Amino acid sequence: MANIIENDFRRFDLNLLLTLRALLEERSVTRAAQRLFLGQPAVSGALKRLRETFGDELFVRTPQGMTPTPRALELARQIEPFLQSLHQALTQPSVFDPARAQRVFRIGLSDSLELLLMPEIMARLAVAAPGVKLIARSTDSTRAAAMLDDGAIELAVGVFRECVPWQRLMPLFSWRFVSVYNPKLVKTRRKHLSMDEFLRHRHVLTSFSAELRGFIDERLELQGLKREVVFSSSNFATSPFIVQRTAAIATVPEFIGRVWRDTLGLALSPLPFEVPGYEVSLMWAAAHDQDPALAWLKREFADAFGTADSTARAAN
Repeated sequence: MANIIENDFRRFDLNLLLTLRALLEERSVTRAAQRLFLGQPAVSGALKRLRETFGDELFVRTPQGMTPTPRALELARQIEPFLQSLHQALTQPSVFDPARAQRVFRIGLSDSLELLLMPEIMARLAVAAPGVKLIARSTDSTRAAAMLDDGAIELAVGVFRECVPWQRLMPLFSWRFVSVYNPKLVKTRRKHLSMDEFLRHRHVLTSFSAELRGFIDERLELQGLKREVVFSSSNFATSPFIVQRTAAIATVPEFIGRVWRDTLGLALSPLPFEVPGYEVSLMWAAAHDQDPALAWLKREFADAFGTADSTARAAN
């Protein structure tokens, strides 16, 4: 088996992978050549060799530029982890000293998780790793995997229902939906909202699609019920202030509801009907498994917000 691998590698110039990667990202022979500090004929020649090696056109000229074929996109998914691992082996030390490190991490997460997680994480970094900087980039469960593949982020935090083989997933904590309201404006007969009280008041909604209908409305419809949604936004920034000033209810993840309660004096109530729970996880590229810096950052998240099980997994 080893001889077969060696023979295959002898026939293939690994530098061609860098050309393929540049073409995939630039979608232009000219721009790829500039990026690689090569002449355009050299990149055109490398593309010809790539086509011969993989038996596919790989890129087709269109009005939008060089469009990759399905085979090229599949190669990108397979090759990127290899290039990342090789880069780490060549450039990164085997140990990570957070107190002396100078490192920038790009983290993908929603605005609600950013509000919950980043103040605590940044407070920890200010003490333990003052040279480490974080860039938070907006993402969700539909975009996070692609952003990891593209190298736009190194770590994603969110609710991920599946994980491809070339990525890793580590559960962090669980949550459920709760209702949030101003107890001075929304009166309840008991400690928690009843179904009648829940339906009687108006609602504000956070939806990635910014529509006036969401998951909670689907659950209510299963019971033949309907609520009145009067405001919808794709982020969580505005809703708590609307709820604070009007007799309206916002149904949000429990972790964001607690932040609103503690900062704005709002009240929390469990929903008056059953909804499933969810799990927030860390997700990263398998190519970064041996990155000691990323392993350290994952431990910081697990120590701050994880369960005992997630903390133990982050330590391994």
